[in-house]
Amino acid sequence: MRAFTYQRAASPAEAAAAVARMPGARFIAGGTNLLDLMKLEIETPAHLIDVNGLALDKIEDMPDGGLRIGALVRNTDLAADMRVRRSYAVLSRALLAGASTQLRNKATTAGNLLQRTRCPYFYDTNQPCNKRKPGSGCSAAAGFSRQHAVIGASQSCIATHPSDMAVAMRLLDANVETIRPDGSARIIPIADFHHLPGNTPHIENALAPGELITAVTLPKPPGGRHFYRKVRDRSSYAFALVSVAAIIHPDGSGRVALGGVAHKPWRVEAAEASLPEGAAAVSQGLLAGAVPTPENAFKITLAKRTLAAVLAEAKKG
Repeated sequence: MRAFTYQRAASPAEAAAAVARMPGARFIAGGTNLLDLMKLEIETPAHLIDVNGLALDKIEDMPDGGLRIGALVRNTDLAADMRVRRSYAVLSRALLAGASTQLRNKATTAGNLLQRTRCPYFYDTNQPCNKRKPGSGCSAAAGFSRQHAVIGASQSCIATHPSDMAVAMRLLDANVETIRPDGSARIIPIADFHHLPGNTPHIENALAPGELITAVTLPKPPGGRHFYRKVRDRSSYAFALVSVAAIIHPDGSGRVALGGVAHKPWRVEAAEASLPEGAAAVSQGLLAGAVPTPENAFKITLAKRTLAAVLAEAKKG
């Protein structure tokens, strides 16, 4: 790990301004991803701004019936909150499917959204990686790609986004609240927050330099039955090969999003109109345009079967 300097921010605006002002500065909260990357010298921040003291750790009711989740709310606390368990159960279930108890006790809401890929070539600094070093190439494209994206990828990057929580947030139409270095605030719909790789896989989200996430808001509860089914190589502490987040209403309508298959949580709203027709009809629209590698083509079938299992469970009432 390279040497760095450190400071504690007194306010969100101060934190944002400090990161924008100082080249190589980064925010740190739980550090469950950043510290690992620093140890491997994938991330080499010259200065860390600690945001843990900014009182962004509350879950608050909103006037419209939704919830405002502070950026520093720990994953364990969010999953256990009775309002989340009762009205946004898919979020609680997604959080509990991720990582381990120890990590969930440290990991934050904002940090979970900002997780970087677990692609082994990204983590191996001896291998070319466009996400780590733009223009160097994508080792995964011609390498071991079993865990990688089957849809929404590009010739520059076939990595997947690792977050379970982000898939549920996408299903729930969350909004990301931020503060910019000039002190102004903005709201980013979760659908626009994560970027597909295109030719710039190193640009992973919509945040500008120095922009700090302050909260994530959820609209009023969507009702219906909530499901989060994660398929992985072992029963715990593993990232998804495929995950399905779904909200299904009594008439068969609803929403569905996939994890483990793309560079961002994958949802195609137009495909959801086919939910009453069954999994095959939804999958056709949800996975249209998929371009798997020979090693991960099984994910297409796995996604279809996992969605079918969720819809079959929903029908049981």
